[in-house]
Amino acid sequence: MTALDDAEAAVRAFPRVAIPLDGRRAAAVAITIGEGAWGPGVWLTRRSSRLRAHPGQFALPGGRFDDGEDAVGAALRELHEEVGILAGRDQCAGLLDDYATRSGYVITPVVVRTGSAEPVPNPAEVARLHWIPFAELDAEPRFVHIPESDRPVIQLPLAGHLVHAPTAAVLYQFREIALRGRHTRVDHLEQPVFAWR
Repeated sequence: MTALDDAEAAVRAFPRVAIPLDGRRAAAVAITIGEGAWGPGVWLTRRSSRLRAHPGQFALPGGRFDDGEDAVGAALRELHEEVGILAGRDQCAGLLDDYATRSGYVITPVVVRTGSAEPVPNPAEVARLHWIPFAELDAEPRFVHIPESDRPVIQLPLAGHLVHAPTAAVLYQFREIALRGRHTRVDHLEQPVFAWR
């Protein structure tokens, strides 16, 4: 089996935790696993500075549900709209734990195996697209404390920067499950204050 096969099998076996919306909006993100020039990895975007919400932040392709969509449908649509990768429901390896954000969303991470699909980023939404090999994703996170919360803020050193939650929390859980074989929960991990809006 390949590293991608192992990652997919680990995600399929993961007993995810769903959380109720409780007045929040439903959203989904796509963790795209595939084969790149530097081995297996995932796509990570840097949001356009022209976007109204969270401009310039690192993110996974994703957004809120459209009418009638579920998490898989929303993640696949956003993956196509943001980075030009067309994937089918049969390429979904599974879902990770829901993550509630301070800005009023419940995000469902959808793991999608895209093989060696070539992305075509949408410049209206994506300023830069980064390939993050599994070896880089397996870096140790940083946990820092802020006066505004008693929960630790997670930071992942990726693409020469520190990536924050919710993206960091989602990718950390994926790393723990798919690369380390550990069923790790991340609902206790905090976002930095600038992401609370």
